Amino acid sequence: MRLSRSILLAALYGTACLLSTFPTVFAEDYDDGGADADADADAAADADADADAGGGDDDAAADDFAGEDANAQRDDDDRAYDDDYAIKYWTEYAILPKRCIVYNNVDVIVFSVFEHGYKQCSDEPIGTYITPVGYFVDAYLNHIASQYADKGSDDWAAPDVAQYTQCQMYNNQYYVQLGCTDGTSQSLSVNIFSDNTCETRDIQDGFDDANIDVSDLQVPFKKCQACVSWIDVADDQVDDQYYENRQKNAPLCNGVWHTRQECDKKCQKMGMETTTREGWNTSDKILLTILSVFGCGMLIAILNKRQRMSNKDSLLEQAAMSAAGLQQSHVIGMFVLVVLVIVVFALLGLKNITWALMLATNAALFVYLMKLTVDSSVTGPIVGPDGKIIHHDESDDSSVESDAENNGSGSYEVPVIT
Repeated sequence: MRLSRSILLAALYGTACLLSTFPTVFAEDYDDGGADADADADAAADADADADAGGGDDDAAADDFAGEDANAQRDDDDRAYDDDYAIKYWTEYAILPKRCIVYNNVDVIVFSVFEHGYKQCSDEPIGTYITPVGYFVDAYLNHIASQYADKGSDDWAAPDVAQYTQCQMYNNQYYVQLGCTDGTSQSLSVNIFSDNTCETRDIQDGFDDANIDVSDLQVPFKKCQACVSWIDVADDQVDDQYYENRQKNAPLCNGVWHTRQECDKKCQKMGMETTTREGWNTSDKILLTILSVFGCGMLIAILNKRQRMSNKDSLLEQAAMSAAGLQQSHVIGMFVLVVLVIVVFALLGLKNITWALMLATNAALFVYLMKLTVDSSVTGPIVGPDGKIIHHDESDDSSVESDAENNGSGSYEVPVIT
């Protein structure tokens, strides 16, 4: 009985101690006239953590928590392009206009957006998109106007051709709108249409460009553009929201981002510049002719020297080729094959490899011609392929045969028959 009474007293004492640790919570829940009686669990936990610091510290802790939450929310918004397709702060981003194409009968500009602008659009983009030419040009003009405004310049005005970003009538005859230039993907022109929606192109001789000067308005294709350009401005000339607005309101990037569409693989392949090989110009043809004539001349000289080559030199050369595992037919076949390869590459316009093969062939012919010239002028002993000294005899085979006849003359004796 005493044990049960002791347990009961201990339980009551523990409950009283536990309740004594929450005076501030209950006081703030009911003493504050504007407080909500149904505060959530997170608010209660924060109040419990700051109970020992006093009522004044509660407000400071709440402000710190709100600041951290705002920073976290800012980071989430800055990387929100994967979720809700909205980028809040454009400070670190860059845009690269790539080309102008006609996609689904609409003139659009292909562009890529990069998250790390300091890399000058050299890293992997977060995506490649398209937007109509008119939308892109309007955003680009707003970007330029913003830069001039930051510099304090009021004399800048959009060029006259900017009015053609929208479809409108021209000379009461046809309709025009800014679009892509025929024959290139790196320029803009004013295109002619036959309807007031600028959907039916008025094509004459394969072209629909109007004779309207658009040199004052050209998109900087293949040039990386920072989304936010900072200009040194005196602090007393701007308010506290200047930098915040500047990071959020990037005229070019923010403008085209909200009007973009995904550019798939088929879209990205359209309008790509094909690498065309340069043909042989006049200088190249002259140099080719000189090298060909020089090579043919050396080949004729080599054939003449080989015809005058003695049998001994011919045998030595044949022995050297045999030691290398080659025959004369192999050498001739390889030479003909190299000549055919040079001709094929020249016809295909592969200039670099053609020059290399022609120079190498002429160098080989020149070296062999010099070898034949030196060998024909040597009168002393020479070293054969086996390393032994061979005494060069200037007499030919006919002189050897005549010596044999002279040595054997007058030595004949009539046999005696017994």
